[in-house]
Amino acid sequence: MNFDYSEEQQLLADSVRRLLQKDYDFEARKKIVASTDGFSPKVWATFAEMGLTALPLSPDYGGFGGGAVDLMGVMEAFGEALVVEPLVPTLLGALLVAKGGSAELKQAILPAVAEGKMKLAFAHTEPGSRYSLSAIRTQANGTKLDGEKSAVLGAPMADKLVVSAQGGGLFLIDRSDATPKAFRTLDGMVAADLAIQSSKAIPLEGGIELMEEVIDFATALACAEAAGAMKFACDTTLEYLKTRKQFGVPIGTFQALQHRIVDLYIAYEQARSMACLACSKMDLSENPADRARAVSAAKIKVADGARQVSQEAVQLHGGMGMSEELKISHTFRRLTVLAQQYGDADHHLERFASL
Repeated sequence: MNFDYSEEQQLLADSVRRLLQKDYDFEARKKIVASTDGFSPKVWATFAEMGLTALPLSPDYGGFGGGAVDLMGVMEAFGEALVVEPLVPTLLGALLVAKGGSAELKQAILPAVAEGKMKLAFAHTEPGSRYSLSAIRTQANGTKLDGEKSAVLGAPMADKLVVSAQGGGLFLIDRSDATPKAFRTLDGMVAADLAIQSSKAIPLEGGIELMEEVIDFATALACAEAAGAMKFACDTTLEYLKTRKQFGVPIGTFQALQHRIVDLYIAYEQARSMACLACSKMDLSENPADRARAVSAAKIKVADGARQVSQEAVQLHGGMGMSEELKISHTFRRLTVLAQQYGDADHHLERFASL
């Protein structure tokens, strides 16, 4: 399988990387995380101008008809820079509308998403549900919804929410129909627990099968983002080993540490290869089981690699590796969260075995 990007994909990834290097360095990111909104509206508008919010949407609604592979380079750049803007939550909600909404609803929602004027989030997880798509207690009766959702990424800044209900139902509601309890996650993202009471929910078609497909898409993107974060962890740790001196020589000359940094790069390359496979299967496979196997296999490898790389990188930096002042400590947190997001290694091992 060819894992090289096309010229257009590489140009987009390079453009995003240049933007982030220029305007989204570690100090700029810290200010964004510390802000009231928890994200930068200016950066979000720039992402929209670059077409990121429109990339996977149909040209009928102002999109580009792209897929997971088109977004992979973007997500790798996001992982390196530790971007906190809610691109994946918005695309997750938009794809659910695109695949399950009526023609009128899609026309009302998707062009606004493509232009960056509307943000969405997918409210699915509930207390005690873990990663199950069927363990949902939110009740739906016609256009009425009543339930609770937990740890919904991007919910505080979303304009509308896609909500799952008991029996596999999906509904679109205004954010005003959910009472949020906002908080910051371990890695600086903005999320919220939601108390939902809506009498004007708009039903979507698709059910659990649609949720599985779109969550697999988001999982493949999370694998790509983790690969980008792992690359930064490897590169910055290697640079540290070359400059930190002990006994009058760089510690990178010690053979034991050379072996450890090589192991980290091997873990990164394996994780990136599996992320490539998952994104390719999302775009090319017409067999849901084949797609699900590839995504679960990738998430298993990426979760294991994220744990290894993040922990080893911090340890090789010594005690200061956990300090707020070093980006590697924030990369450690992001990789820890990405290893759990959309299912941890144990969940995907069980899913892979069942397939």
